[in-house]
Amino acid sequence: MRRLLFVWLIGISAFLLGSCKEAPRVKYVFYFIGDGMGVNQVNGTEMYLAELDSVIGIKPLNFASFPVRNYITTYSFYNGVTCSAAAGTALATGEKTKNNTIGMDRNREHPLYSVAVQAKEVGRKVGIITSVGMNHATPAAFFGHQPNRNMYFELGKDAITTGFDLYGGGGIIQARSPKDSSNLFDLFEQAGYLIARGNEMFREKMAETSKLVVIQGGPQVTLPYAIDREDGDLTLGQMTEGAIDFLSKGEQGFFLMVEGGLIDYACHVNDAATTFREVVDLADAVQKAYDFYLKHPEETLIVVTADHETGGIVLGTGSYHLNLRVLANQKVSLSKLTSKIKDLRGEKKNKVSWEEIQVLLSENLGFWNTVSLSKEDEQALKECYLKTFSGKEVDMVKNLYSEDEPLAKLAIRIINQLAKVSWASGGHSAGVVPVYAVGVGADRFNGRLDNTDIPTIIKELAGF
Repeated sequence: MRRLLFVWLIGISAFLLGSCKEAPRVKYVFYFIGDGMGVNQVNGTEMYLAELDSVIGIKPLNFASFPVRNYITTYSFYNGVTCSAAAGTALATGEKTKNNTIGMDRNREHPLYSVAVQAKEVGRKVGIITSVGMNHATPAAFFGHQPNRNMYFELGKDAITTGFDLYGGGGIIQARSPKDSSNLFDLFEQAGYLIARGNEMFREKMAETSKLVVIQGGPQVTLPYAIDREDGDLTLGQMTEGAIDFLSKGEQGFFLMVEGGLIDYACHVNDAATTFREVVDLADAVQKAYDFYLKHPEETLIVVTADHETGGIVLGTGSYHLNLRVLANQKVSLSKLTSKIKDLRGEKKNKVSWEEIQVLLSENLGFWNTVSLSKEDEQALKECYLKTFSGKEVDMVKNLYSEDEPLAKLAIRIINQLAKVSWASGGHSAGVVPVYAVGVGADRFNGRLDNTDIPTIIKELAGF
């Protein structure tokens, strides 16, 4: 009896000792945010990829196959429909705030500090990269504190003050006010950051410095859309891969936020083909993180989510039919198509024939070649051509981030209609957005969640 009691006590002691052990802490955190990427942006991409393979159904994206697949609510403190600033702040800090506010409380009185800042405080290396301007709303929420998202100069200086190890994007949005005459590139360099333009320079210079800014180079502040990409263009996947190599030096671990910001841009102008290709591009970046995870499965967490849904995309227009495959005929974004029409207009001094327009639309959208148009669609295009090439000043179609040629806008609308895709608006919606997770503690992202829960869970798992 005594022997049995002794064995029982030993067993209980062993159990208690084991239960006292700390759960494994996440050493490497990947936080992916698809700006504007709602549920239908993901589902539409998977269905589009399937149709390219002549399959009815889906071709799963890598992150959509993670073991944890859930959704989150996105409302801001004062409104059911959030902006990127308030949503970014919620995803970065775990606190709701007022629309257009970056990293400050709902009264715009006190700063809110992000999970990235807390990672830095405990000794982790930190990188913030995006496909748009690195001081745009979502990335800025991880390092900035300003009452208005349009205070790009101030947000750029906030990035310098916060002092993360790596920043990356298409470029840096400069000051909008003449009083802010300083160049943010100069200020970064004065603070000890090395500016790398393009992936080749990024790779060459990362061994020479501990503080790095990587950008596309040139006058633009965003990366080119994936659909418009040319040889030598910097990609989100390249930045992610380089960031992993740069931040993983040493034993302290890292926190890396990666934003697919151009998904939102494409959704704002209701460009389905460009949107789906941007979601694929985000998946390519996620794959770099997943490859790292496979080498460090006991120390890594990958979370993929979105700040809000943009455009209210609808897959199907009431005819019980989808034709997403037709979007493969679109070779350029709406933005690039606008540029091509502008170039043709300038080259011909506005004396452009209808036949020349037909050639341009055929080469870039497949119209009259691989894509059949109805008499109504062709007539609409011709009437738009006659109006906009009449010699009078053209009224451009203004969007949040661009101004587009009316003829380009109409052509993209037509190919969307042929694909049986429609849009509710050119703005954000209040729809839930997905969240996917794999790695240490991934199961914590199950259950009903709000966007504020994501950074809170990450902090707990990583010990920030």
